[in-house]
Amino acid sequence: MRALHVSLALALLAGTPPLTAAEVAVRATQISSFGETALDGTFGQLIFRGGLALVAQDDTFGGLSGLTSTGSNQQVSFVTDRGSFVAGQLAYDESGRLFGLIGVTVEPMQNSQGDPLPRQYAKDAEGIDTIYRNGEPVAVRVVFEHLTRVADFDLIEGVPGGPAREVSIPQWLTDLRTNASLESVCVAPPASPIAGSTLLLTEDHDDGAGHHSGWLLGQADKGPISYQKDPVVYPTACAFLPNGDLLVLERGVSMLSFAMTLRRVAAADVRPGAVMAGELLLAANGSEIDNMEALAVHTAPDGELRILIGSDNNFNDWQRSLLLEFALPN
Repeated sequence: MRALHVSLALALLAGTPPLTAAEVAVRATQISSFGETALDGTFGQLIFRGGLALVAQDDTFGGLSGLTSTGSNQQVSFVTDRGSFVAGQLAYDESGRLFGLIGVTVEPMQNSQGDPLPRQYAKDAEGIDTIYRNGEPVAVRVVFEHLTRVADFDLIEGVPGGPAREVSIPQWLTDLRTNASLESVCVAPPASPIAGSTLLLTEDHDDGAGHHSGWLLGQADKGPISYQKDPVVYPTACAFLPNGDLLVLERGVSMLSFAMTLRRVAAADVRPGAVMAGELLLAANGSEIDNMEALAVHTAPDGELRILIGSDNNFNDWQRSLLLEFALPN
């Protein structure tokens, strides 16, 4: 492992009200093993490429509940439990190892009138994905629990912000008012049979048949969808691979420690009315992981497709903000 302390500066966007975006200094410590698996070793069906443990003295940094790639220059954005966007850039060394998160800003989300979200009940953002138009990232879509809703935000030079634009969802989702409601959101890529449709998954709302309930927001591909329930872990994030296959991250508690699984659902099985049951890609528990809630797929500087899995420390000193990186075998 090695530590890198990065002091960051990102100019406020023109027209953005002052004091809405704040620079944050983040210290990133490289993670060079995952359990007994060394760098470039195989863990489950994936290849471990390294990772980071992220720490900041600023108490606005933390609670990283969702993650998405927002630009071609390794730009990423998180959403937090306290209703903020955390934007930055993944930094890689010459050997292709992730070694830092730089240019980090924290910006409170706005409601549709451009005002700060009024109370914690409305701030609990849990998932985020990027919306593309003509191959370019133009907005992000965010899901919230407690005050359950979906909203879009503008994306300017890889940084999300501006007033929320509420997305219509079914009444049964709106009526959910718990921390087990909307947890995952992902937008299907062009290669998917449901291209352009948005998949919403609840963390622990029963569909009436013993599965996790969900919904597809597309035009042609719209309606209920379910995800097979596991007795230990619950879905906390989703992300599509470029070929349309779906990755689902699950998190739970096993033997008094966090447990994590990652599953892959075939593209053809992501459709209205389906009960999705994915192939297990990896399973882990113990000290190598934490409260894993964030998932994104991106392309590393060397052109390799990689999977990022992040943890939500709930703004607790005894939990960690981890960012683990894996690759699929060729």
